[in-house]
Amino acid sequence: MDDVQIALGEALDKVTIGDPRLKEVRMGALVSKEQVEVLKNRIGELSKSAKVVYGDLEKTNLIGATEKGAFVSPIVLREDQPFQNIAVHETEAFGPVSTIMPYKNIDEAIEFAQMGKGSLVSSIVTNNDEIAKEYVINAASHHGRILVLNRENAKQSTGHGSPLPLLVHGGPGRAGGGEEMGGVRGIKHYMQRCAVQGSPTTLTEITGIYQPNSKYKEITQHPFQYHWEDIQPGMSLRTHNRTVTDTDIINFANLTWDHFYAHTDITSLDGSIFKKRTAHGYFILAAAAGLFVYPNKGPVAANYGLEECRFLRPIYHNDTVYVRLTCKQKVDRDVASAEHPSGIVKWFVEVFDVEDELVAVATILTMVQKKQEVFVEMTEAKIEECLNKLTEKNQTKMGNLTPQHLFEHLEQGYKIMSGEIQDFEISTPEKILDKVHNSLYNYDKFQRN
Repeated sequence: MDDVQIALGEALDKVTIGDPRLKEVRMGALVSKEQVEVLKNRIGELSKSAKVVYGDLEKTNLIGATEKGAFVSPIVLREDQPFQNIAVHETEAFGPVSTIMPYKNIDEAIEFAQMGKGSLVSSIVTNNDEIAKEYVINAASHHGRILVLNRENAKQSTGHGSPLPLLVHGGPGRAGGGEEMGGVRGIKHYMQRCAVQGSPTTLTEITGIYQPNSKYKEITQHPFQYHWEDIQPGMSLRTHNRTVTDTDIINFANLTWDHFYAHTDITSLDGSIFKKRTAHGYFILAAAAGLFVYPNKGPVAANYGLEECRFLRPIYHNDTVYVRLTCKQKVDRDVASAEHPSGIVKWFVEVFDVEDELVAVATILTMVQKKQEVFVEMTEAKIEECLNKLTEKNQTKMGNLTPQHLFEHLEQGYKIMSGEIQDFEISTPEKILDKVHNSLYNYDKFQRN
């Protein structure tokens, strides 16, 4: 207790108080002078049994501020008999006030945490994960959030836990509740939500997300040939068939080093769930990709990932499969810097056998480029056409280039690209050079001025 008290005092000595706009200030004021009086009264209640061992309510060293502000010093109390004197558990000061109390073991620490009858957040500092587990399991019922602090995360910690959007924020009991309004869930209370019922096909059209068992939208070309704007949920392709052979399974095992007995040792199948030599699940997935992938260059820029995959029944050697590839959902994405505009398309992959029994499903993601409808493709013929229309009377729509300047600018560009001019200065101001460079990729028109 004494060591903790001394160390805490030394740390609080470094806390600077005053105008929070100053970089050297670490702590500002309370909300009002009235709150300062409330704080003093609460500390008075606590100090009937506990002792103030750090801080002075009547004197505060300020930086860039005066006593007119609602400033108070950090206060530390010491309660040596926390099981007998319960004011420390029932009185909340609402200010920079803490109380240090002794406990003998983890059971007493848990009891302390429960005696508060509810709080927003609790912290435990330990490098023993078993102790952390015992505390969290037994103290969680009385806290909205628990921070477990140890030597691994202490350097990055911002203190008594961080109320992140996806976490519960709001504690039980005396903490006031409010859990249902915390984080992302709280936003939903400001939205008018509606449940929609209908057939899978209708729900696909309403939501823009393909629902299993919806009607497929048959297409005239491979779906990977469409740009982002032209892809619609429900667009579907049925591939040709592929028969899985013994050789396929053995080669895949040798390639991946996956020699699980069901793929490589048919003498071990007795008593197992497998009847014959079985294809690897990931071979089925890879073979499915081989069936549905369009090999030529097109709008699909890259494979973006795999969200879910489920194998429903084994595929044995000499079984024949085919794939149904269906657009499940389109997710737009912001593109930063020098990257072609694109969106993410989620594809629903269904693998069937020749009897149309579903054997595997997966959702794969591809990055699909958007159409470029801003820039004119400057072929020699297009440049010649534009130059033939150029006269001294032409007026620029933006900027201050004259027709002669434009012609000279174009000529210099040709010489630079051909290598005729090697040494040249970049005339574009450096502060907008990145914007100009990025504009070649983002399809946004140049802004005036």
